[in-house]
Amino acid sequence: MPTYTVTNSNFNLSSKQQKNLAEGITKVHNVVTGANTYFAQVIFNKTKKNNHFMGGKKVKEPSIYLLGQIRAGRPKKIKDKLISDLRDIIIKNSKLDETQVWVYIIDLPPSQMIEYGEVLPESGKEKVWFSKLSKKLKKKLSKIGN
Repeated sequence: MPTYTVTNSNFNLSSKQQKNLAEGITKVHNVVTGANTYFAQVIFNKTKKNNHFMGGKKVKEPSIYLLGQIRAGRPKKIKDKLISDLRDIIIKNSKLDETQVWVYIIDLPPSQMIEYGEVLPESGKEKVWFSKLSKKLKKKLSKIGN
């Protein structure tokens, strides 16, 4: 389901900031969309020094980018709340201001996504999907979260 890639440029995120961001992004996605937390993964990347340009010019100020790949099918109102809540969680945990934060969401058809070895369900069909999984996988996912 959601894969969120956080890229920070021209500053470092501490381990604590990464943990807080990962927890915050996961919680926002869960609360806003209703999707189980065990689907959310957050990956951190940092640009190398002098590898960030905008308008053809080197960017020197700190910036952070969040690219979220989520299942398609949610209404605009939910995606609007998702994107603004994600922005707010990044600002809170990175100490950057809103002009230094970028958030992008990409919708992918669930039928074109496999996680845990299984094609993903449409939004709202998670319980049926979960009920058809092996006992071993159910146990694994239950340990990760709701």
